Amino acid sequence: MAIRVTVWNEYLHEVQFPEVAEVYPKGIHGCIADFLKDAGMEVRTATLKEPEHGLTQEVLDNTDVLIWWGHMAHHQVADEIVDRVHKRIQEGMGLIVLHSGHASKIFQRICGTNSGMLKWREDGEKEILWVVDPSHPIADGLDEKIIIPHEEMYGEHFNIPQPDELVFISWFEGGEVFRSGCCYHRGKGKIFYFRPGHEVFPIYHQPEIQHVIINAVKWAAPVQFPQEHYGNLPPVVEVHGKLEHSIAGLHEKKD
Repeated sequence: MAIRVTVWNEYLHEVQFPEVAEVYPKGIHGCIADFLKDAGMEVRTATLKEPEHGLTQEVLDNTDVLIWWGHMAHHQVADEIVDRVHKRIQEGMGLIVLHSGHASKIFQRICGTNSGMLKWREDGEKEILWVVDPSHPIADGLDEKIIIPHEEMYGEHFNIPQPDELVFISWFEGGEVFRSGCCYHRGKGKIFYFRPGHEVFPIYHQPEIQHVIINAVKWAAPVQFPQEHYGNLPPVVEVHGKLEHSIAGLHEKKD
């Protein structure tokens, strides 16, 4: 069965700025959706201005991996939609956060920090994206580095928790470095933050960047989970010991 992907994008830059529309005539979401479809995935798109931001419960229930691109309107995303997305991640939906999505409400919820705090500079500098974990599935089939001719600089310190796995770091022409490929696990969900993707540069047209995102979707897709049970359960094996004074049921007697 094909992986079901929803690509979410504010879709504001492309509408408001002709120079962005020239780079992404179908929108950033349309560009990403096209190469994911070519990779054999089942893809839909959603944007900020749609009812419920295009992320209805039905859409999320039928999404294996959600891709998130946001920049200028993080504050316009309704908290109830963030709650809905976060719940689905806990249940096993994967999340891939791109570029300025580092400051989105959903990524801040994942991190538990103000993940919008970092250095930045829009100079169109050269970036070298280095693979620091060659054994990671997201790095499968890549060279040891990806060169991006022109990109917005993001620099450390990046106010995020220590990643569970770090796949990429970036070096920029101005001297800064940045953790650009960070993996997290929350509940049953897998999250990947991938930094490249400023809207005025054709980053998502670059084959190596497309390759990373395709790999990330495959990595973040949910697996067949074992059935779990929570709460007050009988022991798995017979318990032979017996307490002189049992505490069973005491919490139920509290006022």
